[in-house]
Amino acid sequence: MKLTKKTIERLNSITEKRPSTVIQHIIKHGFITTEELTNRYGYEHAPRAARDVRERGVNLETYRVKSSDGRTIAAYRFGTPIFVDNKVSKVAGRTALSQALKKALVDKYGAICFVYLQPMEERLLLIDHRIPYEIGGDKSDNINCYMLLSPSANRAKSWTCEHCPNWSVKDIKFCKKCFWAYPENYTHIAGKEERQIIITFTDNEIDDFNQLISLVGTRQAENKIKELISEFIKNN
Repeated sequence: MKLTKKTIERLNSITEKRPSTVIQHIIKHGFITTEELTNRYGYEHAPRAARDVRERGVNLETYRVKSSDGRTIAAYRFGTPIFVDNKVSKVAGRTALSQALKKALVDKYGAICFVYLQPMEERLLLIDHRIPYEIGGDKSDNINCYMLLSPSANRAKSWTCEHCPNWSVKDIKFCKKCFWAYPENYTHIAGKEERQIIITFTDNEIDDFNQLISLVGTRQAENKIKELISEFIKNN
């Protein structure tokens, strides 16, 4: 497929790592296979990488090719039309997440990352299913099934979910108790009996952060914070 300059510029405007990797490979080679996604780029769950591209409004077509060892595997190339703009349409069995949904989430919760609790520019926030689509399916009619994530939180959640024991078991109840789905009320983090507080230092607090690191070092900072919390609890 011959791409116009305007089309390439629009594709290049998608800069999140995983969808950008897929898009740039297809621009250069015309298609990308699940084998290339796994072996060359380290994406063990290739359909999710393709889904990330589709969520950005890019139409991908799936077809079958032969792998290096002769197996039949999936490959992806740009469909016609290349872009699916702001439509609530089925793309590979999944409803495309719309700007209207993002606006509804921002109106309800504010422009904030659900995991890092960090206010951000609305344009930087990404919509994600609280329970991964591969496990819970699509819940397009229920705003409570979605969350807003910063790009870094989105990448961290994707990696953790794909390496969680529940990725193959697909127990929805398990996900509902996980930090990555409901950080406001959880009992485990990807199956581990853990709890997590994410601390972000801003403005004048950065001086406190720098002094803490200079006093105890980066590796011991977490232990020192835990000691201070324990001491505070004992004194109160």
